Amino acid sequence: MHAHAHPHDHQGHGHGHGHGHHHHHHAPADFGRAFAVGIALNTAFVLLEAGAGLAYGSMALIADAGHNLSDVLALALAWGASIAARRPASGRFTYGYKSSTILAALANALLLAAAIGAIGFETLHRMMNPVNPEGYAMMVVAGIGIAINALTAMLFVRGQDDLNIRGAYLHMAADAAVSLGVVVAGLAIVLTGMAWIDPVVSLAILGVIGWGTWGLARDSFAMGLLAAPERIDLSHVKQHLASLDGVTGVHDLHVWPMSTTEVALTVHLVMPGRPAGDSFLRDLAESLQHRFGVGHATIQIESGEQPCQPCGADC
Repeated sequence: MHAHAHPHDHQGHGHGHGHGHHHHHHAPADFGRAFAVGIALNTAFVLLEAGAGLAYGSMALIADAGHNLSDVLALALAWGASIAARRPASGRFTYGYKSSTILAALANALLLAAAIGAIGFETLHRMMNPVNPEGYAMMVVAGIGIAINALTAMLFVRGQDDLNIRGAYLHMAADAAVSLGVVVAGLAIVLTGMAWIDPVVSLAILGVIGWGTWGLARDSFAMGLLAAPERIDLSHVKQHLASLDGVTGVHDLHVWPMSTTEVALTVHLVMPGRPAGDSFLRDLAESLQHRFGVGHATIQIESGEQPCQPCGADC
């Protein structure tokens, strides 16, 4: 940050934090009970489903159980991260532990990728050595799965604006759809007696999981690289800042996610005509929170007496 060395900077190092009064906007909602219920239900179901898959020779059931196991881990990760995100900052962790939600979303995507590999390998093995699965058992067990996954998904419906909670929700919603696929496969096997339907449905399940995993991985990697959230149009933010009374230049604009729910911004504003008072900074912080959902804004005011040192494209 070259600009910090400018001799005139001390005139207006405005840190427009306006924090105290809008903290409640972005405290992550507490989904503790939803996570506890979801983990308990899904753990019980994984044991039931894997046991049934082994007992009745159904690869689709085993694939679904493997997926559900990755869900239990996913829920546990998301829960741990949402607890950590509410812990206060301390010591070297000046941002607190908020970005653990980003790490959890990343870990979730990697977990799912591992599950896809394991189930895919087993399914191909099953295609080489077909076993005649028990269609009725598949239908009953997967039917229970639809109920459990749908119920768990419902617990997270209201948290869609948090990528961490959305990850948990998408997982569960996809699971309900996958279990529905297993029920249909069981019915088809009962009606036609064709054993190959089972591994084919297993591969279809992997396709569904893979599609969801790709989206989660893409979003969480972008967050890990501190990309500005997709919902924030940087050109709009820059226009908003440039249109403020007395601002002649905007540079060094940075917007990044501190967690899956909180956004921070830093920017240098050139204001030659007037010193920026506290009320200007407070109003600006409030407008950034209101219009763009930026909860942590740090604004540096420069008088523009010196031309900006060459520092790259945005100067």
